[in-house]
Amino acid sequence: MVLRGVRVARRVLLAGGLAATAVGVCGTPALAGRSRRAAAPEIASTADWQAREPSSPVTVLDIEPVKIIVHHTATPNSEETSQEHAFALSRQIQDFHMDSNGWIDTGQNFTNSRGGWLTEGRHESLAVLTAGSQHVLGAHAGAENSVSLGIENEGTYTEADVPGALWDALVELCSYMVAQYGIDPGEIYGHRDFMATECPGEVLYGRLPELREAVGAATGEAVRHPVTWPLLRPGASGPSVTALQLLLRAQGASVPVDGVFGEQTQAAAGQVARASGAVGMSCYATRIPEPDVFGGAGWAGLAPVLGSGATGDAVRAAQVLLISRGRYLDADARFADRMISVVREFQAMTGLPTTGVVDQSTWQRLLS
Repeated sequence: MVLRGVRVARRVLLAGGLAATAVGVCGTPALAGRSRRAAAPEIASTADWQAREPSSPVTVLDIEPVKIIVHHTATPNSEETSQEHAFALSRQIQDFHMDSNGWIDTGQNFTNSRGGWLTEGRHESLAVLTAGSQHVLGAHAGAENSVSLGIENEGTYTEADVPGALWDALVELCSYMVAQYGIDPGEIYGHRDFMATECPGEVLYGRLPELREAVGAATGEAVRHPVTWPLLRPGASGPSVTALQLLLRAQGASVPVDGVFGEQTQAAAGQVARASGAVGMSCYATRIPEPDVFGGAGWAGLAPVLGSGATGDAVRAAQVLLISRGRYLDADARFADRMISVVREFQAMTGLPTTGVVDQSTWQRLLS
């Protein structure tokens, strides 16, 4: 089948500066081959639901995606479960993404309705998934688009339960993606893991460990659950907020250090999130008001690598988190011998290399 999209080779992807880590481009090193085959689910194509043509050719990357990112549409939790409703939803999403967001096409690769009907999102996504060797570049998760598949799940799951039909279809689709590309089942994330958003809602997000396990069982893969950045909401309090405030102060922001995620802290954190690409156009089919949350790549933009001899508020932030986890040391803002010893002890207990350096992985475990 001749694809209509623009192809970008691996070397062009890297040279062009698209966001991809070494693991993101090469895949998870522990996976030597494809997973156990999973049956292809029934997925309606863009032609089936009468999609508009993209305003520009979609981009097909000559690399395989290494992550799956789960979203919710933030639309009403409709009781309508027909395929016709699913098709209408797909058209609604495409209209919103093209006419309001200004995107070339639907942002996500696939959509899952509350009735469990799966539809192709961005054009070419179905053919490319079936072939299992390329990746259609979406617009659903900022810097992660170049290495991830996006799935929109109909509904708002901040409080509501996930319908059984939607859940079963999500497991089936993710299992097929994992089998086609050799994706590690542990590389299934929520939108909030990378951007400052509630998406995919507290309820659906809380079931992601269950989703990873179900996909691992279906594909015969062991599951290694990821450690992710926390999401802070207005009014949150505690050591993570204190650490955030100290990290903000380390970058020159004027915020209190009171351990409360109040208006001043929200404003300063929002600036960091925007600068790091953790805030962008909503991928929702229908916009809903969201509080000024902080999470995802915003943390990565704030948390520096700290080692012996470092001083200042960032060091104090790490010390506050270590103390909150029962480690004995002074919050003196100095990375001296005692700090190195405590960091190594924490790293050993959490399965990290005992470097004595507070790197991104150590920050994530301290904050989780």
